[in-house]
Amino acid sequence: MTGLALVTSLAACAPATQRASEANADYLVFYADGKRLEALGAIGRAGGSAVRTEERLGYVLATGAGERFTAVLDDDPAIVGVSSDREIGHAAASPGRGGTAAAVPDASAREGAVKGREPLAGRQWDMRMIGADKANATLPGSKKVLVGVIDTGIDGNHPDIAPNFERALSRNFVTDRPKDKHGETLDGPCEAAGCKDPVDRDDDGHGTHVASTIASPLNGIGVAGVAPGVRLVNIRAGQDSGFFFLKPSLDALTYAADIGVDVVNMSYYVDPWLFNCTANKDDSARERSEQRAIITGMQRALDYARKKGVTLISALGNGATDLGRPKLDKDSPGYPRGDERVRHVDNSCLNVPAESKGVISISAVGPSGRKAIYSDYGVEQTDLSAPGGDALDGKGASPTRSILAAAPEQALRASDKIDKNGRPKTNEVVRDCSKGSCAYYQYLDGTSMAAPHATGVAALLISRFGKPGKGGLALSPATVEELLYKSATRKPCPTPRAYVYRIYDEQTTHTCEGEAAKNGFYGRGIVNALNATTVGR
Repeated sequence: MTGLALVTSLAACAPATQRASEANADYLVFYADGKRLEALGAIGRAGGSAVRTEERLGYVLATGAGERFTAVLDDDPAIVGVSSDREIGHAAASPGRGGTAAAVPDASAREGAVKGREPLAGRQWDMRMIGADKANATLPGSKKVLVGVIDTGIDGNHPDIAPNFERALSRNFVTDRPKDKHGETLDGPCEAAGCKDPVDRDDDGHGTHVASTIASPLNGIGVAGVAPGVRLVNIRAGQDSGFFFLKPSLDALTYAADIGVDVVNMSYYVDPWLFNCTANKDDSARERSEQRAIITGMQRALDYARKKGVTLISALGNGATDLGRPKLDKDSPGYPRGDERVRHVDNSCLNVPAESKGVISISAVGPSGRKAIYSDYGVEQTDLSAPGGDALDGKGASPTRSILAAAPEQALRASDKIDKNGRPKTNEVVRDCSKGSCAYYQYLDGTSMAAPHATGVAALLISRFGKPGKGGLALSPATVEELLYKSATRKPCPTPRAYVYRIYDEQTTHTCEGEAAKNGFYGRGIVNALNATTVGR
């Protein structure tokens, strides 16, 4: 039994004048524990209809018309929160989403090649920092380990991903939307029938970059991932434009749990609220209800996945903010674009899923090992750190300080980054034609690029210690978390703790709190793949 049950329509309870004058919209109505029947009654009294209930996560997918519908539900004690079923988030760390774009000159595969390794291994400072280049020789990871990438998709036909791509298990939980509700371009023209992309396509490139960092294989092409022997499952929850629906995020997590995925990477935040506040005076009652729904719904989905053995890893965020002391949110509500306003926030407000319970959240470091200038931080919020790239980590700006990973050719063509002959037109794209046909890679910065390094190390630990289970191998998330912490390289706060970042003629200061064992910049340390090959339980 899936927990998904059809229920009788309550539309007949709606006043005729309301049904005629207001268009219906879809809502996710989250009810308090044990209050399903009461919630169904409230939906009926509000003039709406229940389409189906999702008992695993405790919500009803309902339709209703206008403000009266949501107002009645918001006042009902059986209801925790109500969120409209629409785009409410975006990927946190590709260029234009709070990360920083970076670039290097186009090069042949011979440039940066390391003898006996992948052609572009010399450009992967990130893999050397965490010892993944050496770990690959003894612990590439097991094919019995399933890694779920909850993102904008994976280019399953990319030659440096295809050998590890699990097509049969991959799913796409979103439908492209050419325009937003204001008529502005959102995803652009649909490429597939019904605006539903196949499971091996990524028109954004963000998810493909993440997947490549986790598990690009050792195949003599391009780069190698942290765990080049594990399998990748595309569990798509993001639009081509990078925005996310709440419901696809819930669907992705429950699906990952049900098929036996071992670890998921979540390099995005769910919004329109960068910070979700349950009682913010700057927000309307309707907005507070939506934020309660996001916090509650995602926590239930995360709990469901973790109880079924899924280790949960998230990017911390790219706002250069101390998440323990947030003051202003200038980015919410982030959808539709242009609706943002300045809100006052505090530490009771949560960035989801990075600050949700049971999630391992990752800050980013540059090649020198310093916390990346853009990376969020916080002694309560930062669990671990990993290479995320930082073009400004050193004298001037150098694009080689970013993270190199696979890029979909069609996405590069659509963004005019390669010409009609396949030659890179910008210095952020690298082409590898060492085996005849060409494969493409791009440099990106962000905590989205840091998180998959941690996900890859988790996959290696599951490969070592996992026991036979659903999907292949299984290892409890608590054990994976413990081993990640034990194998990490401890890194103390800088001296002085108030670290000054200099950006040409300007400067900004971030202050690190905590000790070497756990601090706001690096958490419990920088993930270490080589240590994962020897750490004991």
